Amino acid sequence: MILVPTLADIEKRSPSAGERAFARLLRDVDADPNAVAFHSVDLRSHAYKQQAEADFVILWRGTVIVAEVKGGGVRKHDGSWYSVDRRGDWHKLAGSPMEQSRSAAFALRDILREQGVGWFPHEAIVITPDIDSPPDAVGWLPTHWLARGDMTSADIARALDKVVADARTPPAGSKVARQDDLRAQLFGEFTRMPVVDAQRGAVLEEQNRATAGQARVLASLARNPRVLVYGGAGTGKSLVLVEAAKLEADQGRSVLVTFRSPSLKQYFTPHLAGRSIEIRPFADLDAAGKFDVVLVDEAQDMMTAEAMDRIDAVIVGGRSGGRWRMCLDPNNQAHVDGDYDDDVAQLIADEALSVDLILNVRNTRAIVHVVQEYLGADVGDPGIVHGEKVSWHTTDGLSTISDAEALAAQLVMDGARRDDIWIIVPSSIDPPATSPGGFTVTSPRWAKGLEAEHVVVCGLPQSLDDAGIAALYVAVTRARVSVRILLSTDDRRRLQQLVRQRMMSA
Repeated sequence: MILVPTLADIEKRSPSAGERAFARLLRDVDADPNAVAFHSVDLRSHAYKQQAEADFVILWRGTVIVAEVKGGGVRKHDGSWYSVDRRGDWHKLAGSPMEQSRSAAFALRDILREQGVGWFPHEAIVITPDIDSPPDAVGWLPTHWLARGDMTSADIARALDKVVADARTPPAGSKVARQDDLRAQLFGEFTRMPVVDAQRGAVLEEQNRATAGQARVLASLARNPRVLVYGGAGTGKSLVLVEAAKLEADQGRSVLVTFRSPSLKQYFTPHLAGRSIEIRPFADLDAAGKFDVVLVDEAQDMMTAEAMDRIDAVIVGGRSGGRWRMCLDPNNQAHVDGDYDDDVAQLIADEALSVDLILNVRNTRAIVHVVQEYLGADVGDPGIVHGEKVSWHTTDGLSTISDAEALAAQLVMDGARRDDIWIIVPSSIDPPATSPGGFTVTSPRWAKGLEAEHVVVCGLPQSLDDAGIAALYVAVTRARVSVRILLSTDDRRRLQQLVRQRMMSA
């Protein structure tokens, strides 16, 4: 069964031995190939308090099952319920474990109803992995309380089948939720993705739900063997790829993450550290062997027959019959590094499900506006990140690194960290270097796929053809918080001419 988050994350984060043990058993349940379990999820409209947890939310054969896990023992004494920990200490509960589970199930129903999902069957169960049988009481079916004797993966699968066998049927005339919509909504409600708070220059890890687009893509990735994920810069393609790689590895599959730009390794390595996932640049694929799943980032850089043949060789079952995911931005970044063949792209698209990410989760509204206005590029709807305006600076002569350093130094005086500032030269193809003032100076080719808090764009490409516009696009869209664009008088004239040409051809 697919676990969200992965088993490795649950093992690391959950303080409950009972929850960790139950997660291990769920991971090995394979009776329903479409099943997914979400661990430790906040139900915002819970009836008991402003925010409470459901230990597990399981989508099993089309039914949503909320599971309350109580490790140790459970007792009822003088009309009150208590949990008993492994030290023998008693802890009073607000109600019976079944009442807690049912309350969470109804809260979840209300949340999804607010989202317009429609009617869906839901059940509540209790898991007590450390006691032989549930306490004697009325108010629940014996099938809905799993005890120590049920704690094998096969027994859990059979128990879940019994639970859903008697699930409710829809009331007459009710709108019934589509399974794909229900699945995607659950991914969106309970998948935690990093989202940028650009005002503070900080990433708010695990405090924000996945965007609707990211949730839909994650749900599609979990169910389909071959998927193309399209999206402009900043729409979260690499974030989705990271989560997808974790889910695949958690299912016991061998996983390869590959990309053309060697600098992307520094992005993926910390995100996937400690997991059985191979991270290898495209240039090193010849020695890679074969993998059950291959995930390709910035795939527009490798959209040629030769490159696709190399990728085909590392996928178990090949590209047409194996399992792979490719993330790409063919419209805006296809001319910065590598080659892009439209015929090959169409061939690959015919082999896979295509999904789109349309909400920008990196760039501020101001940056998105500049990219759309000046470059005519679609980087998604600027719906999440707020920050300062893009600032423009003009030099009398050619824009130099010294000029860019002066702007970067002003950012430092305003409180930015020197390490958080990049100077990107759109006319360059050089790898990153350190300027005399201690700032990172890089090129679009090496910055593509990565991001920085603050970016100083130094000059324009030598030509504003497709390759030049793509390079400028990459430079501007690397920033999470602020962009300073440094232009010579001639650069500004050329950019204004580009805008006029776009307006006349629109």
